[in-house]
Amino acid sequence: MTTHQHFARAVRLGRLFRHDPRRLMIVPLDHSLSDGPVIPRGSSVDRLAGQLAAGGADAIVVHKGSLRHIAAARLATMSLILHLNASTAHAPDPDAKYLVTGVEDALRMGADAVSVHVNMGSRDERRQIADLGAVADACDRWNLPLMAMVYPRGPEIADPRDPELVAHAVTLAADLGADLVKAPYVGSTAAMRELTAACPVPLVCAGGPRRGTDDEAVEFAREVLRGGAAGVAMGRNIFQSSDPGAMAARVARVVHGFPEDGPGHFMEGCGSELEQTVLA
Repeated sequence: MTTHQHFARAVRLGRLFRHDPRRLMIVPLDHSLSDGPVIPRGSSVDRLAGQLAAGGADAIVVHKGSLRHIAAARLATMSLILHLNASTAHAPDPDAKYLVTGVEDALRMGADAVSVHVNMGSRDERRQIADLGAVADACDRWNLPLMAMVYPRGPEIADPRDPELVAHAVTLAADLGADLVKAPYVGSTAAMRELTAACPVPLVCAGGPRRGTDDEAVEFAREVLRGGAAGVAMGRNIFQSSDPGAMAARVARVVHGFPEDGPGHFMEGCGSELEQTVLA
C-alpha cells in the first residue's frame, strides 16, 4: 500500500475515531430493514440522527435509503457507516445475509466506512464469508475502513456468547481484513479481557436487546470498557429510550470520559447553540 493510500485510510479512520483514537461509540440504525419500523413515534431518522450527533455519538450505521431522509448537516460532527448487507426477520432463513449495495456506492454516497454482517455457523455462512472477503478487497482498493459484525449464530450454535466461539468470530473478521469488529459481549469482564487482548483490531460490543432501564444499559457500557473493548455499538438501548439524545449523551460520557459540560452533555442543556443547530 502506498503512502497516499495509507493517508486516505488514516483520514477516514480519524473521522471515525474523532473524539478519542482508542474509543468508539457507534449507534446502529440498520434494524429497520430486518425488523421493520423502529424509529420512535413522532420522530424521524433525520431528527434521531441530529439527537445522536448532539449527544456525542461517533457514528451511525444506516442502509443506503435512509440517507435520503437525513440532512447532510447531521453528519458534520458524526461519521457515516453504510451497511452493505441485509435480511428480514420473515425470511425462511433470517440468518442469511445478502449484499444490497457495494463499496463504490458507499463512497459515492459519502460514507466514512462500511459494515458487513456475518453469522458464523449459519446455513448461509459460505456466502457471507465470501462476501466479507470481497468487500474487504474493495475496501483495500478504495481505502475505506471496514467494520465486520460477526456473530456466532445458526442451527448448531447453542450459546452465541460462548467465549471460544466469539473469539473465532473475531479472528475471522480480522483475518479477512476488517479494520474493526463488532461482536457480542461474552458475559464477564475477565473473559472480555482475554478476547480483546487477543484481537488485533479494535473491538466494539453489540448493545444487544433492550434492557430494563437506561441505567442498566449505561452500566453495560461500563462493563464492556472494563473488559478492554474499544467501545459499544448500541442501537435499541439508545434509540428506543424515552429520550434518545440524553441517553446517547450518557453513553458517550462513559465511553469517552466526557466531562459534564463536554460533548456528551449537549442533549441535557436545552437551548445550547450546537443543539439548536443540529436539531433545526
